[in-house]
Amino acid sequence: MKNILVISGTVVGLALSLLVPSHAQQRGQGGGQAAGQGAGRGQQRLVVGEFGGKPVVQVNRGVDFRDAISFNDPAMKGPVPRLPDGHPDLTGPWEGGGSDQDMEIDGGLNKGELDALLLPWAKAAKAERSKAIYGEPYIYCLPMSVPRINPYPWKFVMGYTSKGLQYIYVLHETGDAGAHRVVYMDGRKHPDPAVSLPTWWGHSIGHWEGDTLVIDTTGYNDKFWFDAVGTPHTEKLHTIERWTRLSYGTMINDFTLDDPGAFTKPVELRFVARIVKPGVDLMEYICAENNQIGIAGGYLGKDTASQIGIGGGPAQNNEKK
Repeated sequence: MKNILVISGTVVGLALSLLVPSHAQQRGQGGGQAAGQGAGRGQQRLVVGEFGGKPVVQVNRGVDFRDAISFNDPAMKGPVPRLPDGHPDLTGPWEGGGSDQDMEIDGGLNKGELDALLLPWAKAAKAERSKAIYGEPYIYCLPMSVPRINPYPWKFVMGYTSKGLQYIYVLHETGDAGAHRVVYMDGRKHPDPAVSLPTWWGHSIGHWEGDTLVIDTTGYNDKFWFDAVGTPHTEKLHTIERWTRLSYGTMINDFTLDDPGAFTKPVELRFVARIVKPGVDLMEYICAENNQIGIAGGYLGKDTASQIGIGGGPAQNNEKK
């Protein structure tokens, strides 16, 4: 799979215009039924089904579906494969299931709904971040965390022992330093927050509710951004992901975030993932903290003239325009 480097600010729009197929292109691949424009942001939404009384909407923005099977492939609506223990096989790899760009719109809310739930300090922080090209942690190779990491290629890996399913590992092709998660399936509880160390990915425990994998995570630090527009959170953040595979080709993530330090009430979002083509798997992705070249190289300078040079690092004088 092709590695995707997305930076906040105006670069995002340019990068996505190059990387993400247009709505017309995806409709040409059997993209389903259009459900209208998303609150003036220009992305198209495709209704691909219904689950739990809510539409399953594919947002064609912020996700590179070039490696996913097309909607007109008969396999898309094929049966859900099963593990030896009878549970759905969620392995993948998948593309989608989260939002890099704007989790409000990509998660199924109307423009302004999410911001209306932010506490005053969080609204102010988001407004400042939207101006801070150099402040985005992701461009310095720091983890993206959830749900931001999930648009890019990823997979579940089931960890069985003699006691059965004890762990589920979530591997991400991109997402920068430490782009993997461990979901404990052995019945343990979350550690005491008074003695645990907040981390980028938090502490995740999981269980099955019928055919739905439920991942409960606490213990996040407050350093990552929820999305490229800078939606903030605090260390009080508690997330619940409900992963349900609807068919061979489609899986949904009903995502609930509860953070009384940043939001007035819990927020419920829905993201859609698509299975990749047979034979396609995750590629190596290298990014180290304090990266001085490549994605972050042109953004280390604090003046507006700083640019990325031909070699990927800071532009030389003869390269600047």
